[in-house]
Amino acid sequence: MMKKLLLVLFIGLLGFGLTAQENGAKIKFKSDTVDYGEIAKGSDGLRVFEFTNTGNAPLIISKVSSTCGCTIPKKPEAPILPGKTGEIQVKYDTNRVGPIRKAITVISNADTPTVVLKLKGEIKAEPGK
Repeated sequence: MMKKLLLVLFIGLLGFGLTAQENGAKIKFKSDTVDYGEIAKGSDGLRVFEFTNTGNAPLIISKVSSTCGCTIPKKPEAPILPGKTGEIQVKYDTNRVGPIRKAITVISNADTPTVVLKLKGEIKAEPGK
């Protein structure tokens, strides 16, 4: 009886210890939204989302996609080591006048494998045109 009790306690403690460890990459963005504000037609549309790997394993971003062809995201090619920072560049076509409301989907090996980032703002026509 005592051996069974000790075995159950040992397995329980072992299981608890394994679940208490949080292994893996974690992605934490400085901000999940880039606000262009009001910009003129034809302005520079390049912006950056900064992030940190707050986990304890290398972070690998496998895919970054946008909701339309007017937004071109660029992901880091190399893994981001624990504690290090990285960036996702986004180039928006500013030759279109009107509101900016776009989403960028980031897929990685992080504990939250899919993150949606947002672009917002408004492109104004050039004065006098």
